[in-house]
Amino acid sequence: MKILLYKNSIGNLYYKSKFNQNKIKNLICGQHNCSKGRNSRGIITVKHRGGGHKRLYRQIDFRRNYKDISGRIITIEHDPNRNSYICLIHYIDGEKRYILHPRGAIVGDNVVSGSEVTLFLGNALPLSTNILLGMSIHNIEIKHGKGGQLARAAGTLAKLIAKENKLATLRLPSGEVRFISNKCLATVGQVGNADVNQKILVRAGSKRWLGKRPAVRGVVMNPVDHPHGGGEGKAPIGRKKPVTPWGYSTLGKKSRKKNKYSNNLIIQK
Repeated sequence: MKILLYKNSIGNLYYKSKFNQNKIKNLICGQHNCSKGRNSRGIITVKHRGGGHKRLYRQIDFRRNYKDISGRIITIEHDPNRNSYICLIHYIDGEKRYILHPRGAIVGDNVVSGSEVTLFLGNALPLSTNILLGMSIHNIEIKHGKGGQLARAAGTLAKLIAKENKLATLRLPSGEVRFISNKCLATVGQVGNADVNQKILVRAGSKRWLGKRPAVRGVVMNPVDHPHGGGEGKAPIGRKKPVTPWGYSTLGKKSRKKNKYSNNLIIQK
């Protein structure tokens, strides 16, 4: 099978085979993307979103619940919905699924999910098994069976620090140290496309293709539009700490709620 190296519109390199020209219909579907950062009442709740190129959604297997059946990496593709690459897996019995691309995995490698699998790149297994302390893992479940929710972005990884009773201690990419149930699945290795932060968009249009609209600083607005606005010429914000357009503290103020059910599982923030 011929593997080709492509460059997408924003300069990312990705691999693609001729097989991928025939889309996997049950894994790729359309999505309705016209919210533009607005809620159900039409009010903008997330700024600087809108426009962008149309995208097809690739259904990623975050659960890795196809147990004890070996699969082969057929392609390594660019996914417009995330900054990491994805792999198309063909299992022995004919099942086809997408997974996140583990850094270092190549076309032709075999991956498998289960409780008694080897520690090879891309294999998924519970934290209670033979995952070694200090090993890099990604796509980690918070609740058993819900699917991976932690360490899924490009280049991210978590470290297994300790195992005790029914809990495992992890250091997450944010630096947070927390407990996770030993039953939760994790994938061996680091997420691929670790150099995503070094990409250069070159021109403003590249950012608009991604669905990101221009941002305007509050200090250049009028006082009626933003608390930082007003003044003659280039003026400071006029207060000790920066605030949002509605007067709430920002840039450093913690917004996490105190009554989170998972706060008891967090050791270090």
